[in-house]
Amino acid sequence: MFGPHIPTVTTTEIPDGAFLLDVREPDEWSAGHAPGAHHVPMMDVPARLSEVPSEGDIVVVCRSGGRSGQVVAYLLGNGWDNVSNLDGGMQDWAASGRELVSEDGQPARVL
Repeated sequence: MFGPHIPTVTTTEIPDGAFLLDVREPDEWSAGHAPGAHHVPMMDVPARLSEVPSEGDIVVVCRSGGRSGQVVAYLLGNGWDNVSNLDGGMQDWAASGRELVSEDGQPARVL
């Protein structure tokens, strides 16, 4: 989708201990997200760069991989070399049976 310069991983390739950066909107996050993920909506990333680690593996995720790919490109252009896009996003995460948690009191789901 983004060409060879955007590193991509599948849900089964996420490194152990990776920092999962969820860049979806607040309603999407509230409906269902990966346990232990860190929420920074895409449009807030430039103002919140200090929350993105400079070391260790970072996997950026959105619903399907489009927004997260843009964030990966942005981070790569700003000096990060440890970032990957989650191929298929939270849709593939959920389809692969990975755990989801919600913040809205309803069963976890991907919006």
